[in-house]
Amino acid sequence: MLVALFVLTLGLFCYSQGNSESVLGIPQLYGPSEALLRQVVDFVCELQKYPENETIQLRVYKMGHHEKLLGEYTYQPDEVASIPMMITDYHEGFLECVAKPLNASSSNITATVSDPHYLKVIVPVKNAEIEYSGPMELFEEDILELRCLLEAGTHVSYQWLLNGRLLSPSPRHHFAEDRLRIFRTTSGDSGFYTCIASNTFNNTEVFTSNSTEMEITVKVLASDPDISFVVLKEIQNYSALVTCQSARGSLPITFSLYNSTELVSSVTAEKKNATFKVPLDLRQPPDRLECQANNSDPIAHSQWLPLRVVPVKGPVTMLYDQDIGENYVVIGLKMYCRASEGSHPRYHWFLNKTRLHDRGSFYRVDDQPPQQSILHLSVRASSSAGTYHCKVSDSFDNANAVGSNRKYVDREVLNRLPILVVVIVFGSFAILIMLVSVCCIFGVIYN
Repeated sequence: MLVALFVLTLGLFCYSQGNSESVLGIPQLYGPSEALLRQVVDFVCELQKYPENETIQLRVYKMGHHEKLLGEYTYQPDEVASIPMMITDYHEGFLECVAKPLNASSSNITATVSDPHYLKVIVPVKNAEIEYSGPMELFEEDILELRCLLEAGTHVSYQWLLNGRLLSPSPRHHFAEDRLRIFRTTSGDSGFYTCIASNTFNNTEVFTSNSTEMEITVKVLASDPDISFVVLKEIQNYSALVTCQSARGSLPITFSLYNSTELVSSVTAEKKNATFKVPLDLRQPPDRLECQANNSDPIAHSQWLPLRVVPVKGPVTMLYDQDIGENYVVIGLKMYCRASEGSHPRYHWFLNKTRLHDRGSFYRVDDQPPQQSILHLSVRASSSAGTYHCKVSDSFDNANAVGSNRKYVDREVLNRLPILVVVIVFGSFAILIMLVSVCCIFGVIYN
């Protein structure tokens, strides 16, 4: 029994020794993790275990692409299997080393493959340019998309400048690889755009390429215009000067005036307003006018405005409110001048026979056409005393001025108690004294 076991053990040992000579170890592939384009790089394929009587060939491929050989080495014992390679774009990816007998067809040794080794190929950036196929002039709320194109470059990072200042991500500014997209452009997005492409090698060598500047203009759409008019009288003829004005809008702006659906006139202006002269017949029903402002689609429209002119008519009323200070002393008045009719009134205030202009030492005029005019009056100064009245006329014709009633203003008079009030107060006080006295007399009598 022991003899049989010894013979079996010796046979297995001899078999394993014979097989060990035909077993090929797994190679190990070493090399840099990144390389520059067209740089010559040495990769090492190390083989620890190999048959002694076989010539072993070491070959480097991209993993899964053994149809294209990248480098090879015929292995000799005690040598370093250094495989130089000229780096191209194709080398980027996972590389592997394959070990197999030189005469694989006549050998029963199985080929072995190393673990994959990743290589990043750095192609320095070159000739950055901005690609943009849209119009060079946009309007607010449009979308602007720019792309940074390169003649060469891998593993690239991009930056965008506007007028020399670095753009940062925001809800409107979106960066995706080589693209800049701006949602809902504003006039602040106008200017000169530059893209900067860069990449690095071994975190030490930096390559950059700046594009030429590209000018983009973002224009402001014309806002809905305001429409107003004043009336002119020329001898016996009347006309209306109609003003169309937009608060916002890039110039030039084309203003058009319409009477209902009929075009009256149109003008392209290098300012945000335009004026049109329209004949006016006060005896005819009023026309309805509309302004249109256009510097791109869509066209902005004003409200419809009736070309209505009503001459000033009386009566003209003058009312007032008192401003009360400490100890219930009257320190000022607000005097209101109003005409019963008139669409384009002009107001004039008078102290005695002297006309009061916009502002003085003791007064201020606040015209609020067509409703009224307010005279803010301080009565503290002695010069404010006198008789006040106002006149209202048409702004286009002074011939039919209508005057108001007159009011005398004096600080002492304003703060003097009226005689009727004095009589009532003192009369009430006397009656109260009489009632108290009568009560006292009856009390004494009955006691």
